[in-house]
Amino acid sequence: MEVFKFEVTSELAGDRIDKFITSQQEDWSRTQVQQWIKDKRVKVNGNVVKSNYKVSDLDQVEVSVPEPEVLEVEAENIPLDIVFEDEDVIVVNKPRGMVVHPAPGHYSGTLVNALMYHCKDLSGINGVIRPGIVHRIDKDTSGLLMVAKNDQAHESLVSQLKAKTTKRVYQAIVHGVISHQTGTIDAPIGRDKKERQSMTVTNENSREAVTHFTVLDRFTNYTYVQCELETGRTHQIRVHMKYIGYPLAGDPKYGPKKTLDIDGQALHAAVLGFEHPKTKEWVEFEAPLPTEMEKLLEHLRIIG
Repeated sequence: MEVFKFEVTSELAGDRIDKFITSQQEDWSRTQVQQWIKDKRVKVNGNVVKSNYKVSDLDQVEVSVPEPEVLEVEAENIPLDIVFEDEDVIVVNKPRGMVVHPAPGHYSGTLVNALMYHCKDLSGINGVIRPGIVHRIDKDTSGLLMVAKNDQAHESLVSQLKAKTTKRVYQAIVHGVISHQTGTIDAPIGRDKKERQSMTVTNENSREAVTHFTVLDRFTNYTYVQCELETGRTHQIRVHMKYIGYPLAGDPKYGPKKTLDIDGQALHAAVLGFEHPKTKEWVEFEAPLPTEMEKLLEHLRIIG
């Protein structure tokens, strides 16, 4: 069991206890927190509270998180597009629609299930649910991911991500016509207080987020862009492009309902570069646009 402690700030005073707690830890769901409250695992100023309790300024909140259930993740014979592999690292071109690792509602058919069938030696740092997984891309985002096959490689790749020395370049189709050729979006991202499952640009409980973009092509109502990540926050490109007024085409969470005919955001992780954990040589990989995005671009070039 692990105990987490939080202090309520004046901005969040008046929030329900479950809403306050989920605003502090982005990996905790409202349903999960409500169950902990029922199990008397949540205390405020030393006293057990009910889910309708509203927090006050300077309240001391304590959450006793139970040990996670051990889930058996099964290896599954799912085809993988492996761009590179050696004894330390695998680079995979993930298809649109595939979830990276098991989670509630997605215990099978994930990239991890496929990786476990393909190779038995994945790093164990993230445990049974996310073996080898160093970073993630969303279910409906296609493209390149690096996976660690041992703990030494895992630690090296994670440290490179933290030091911002990896290269991660994405291609996207966005609503609107961007007039300038290049730009940098430097805006912190945190959990949306009003919509638990969404991220937003905010100065509250946020983390630094920087995206550099370049226009590749323009159409009547859309722009084809390249985005390079300096940081790697949840939904970063999707949130940042919405923030500057150019949401991704097809994005069900951050984009308009009237959009291009694509199931999920038009976003592809096209380039991935990093220092090899063992040889220390720079390695860089590219993955072509998926068929769905190529067809969209062809359509846009025809209609202008």
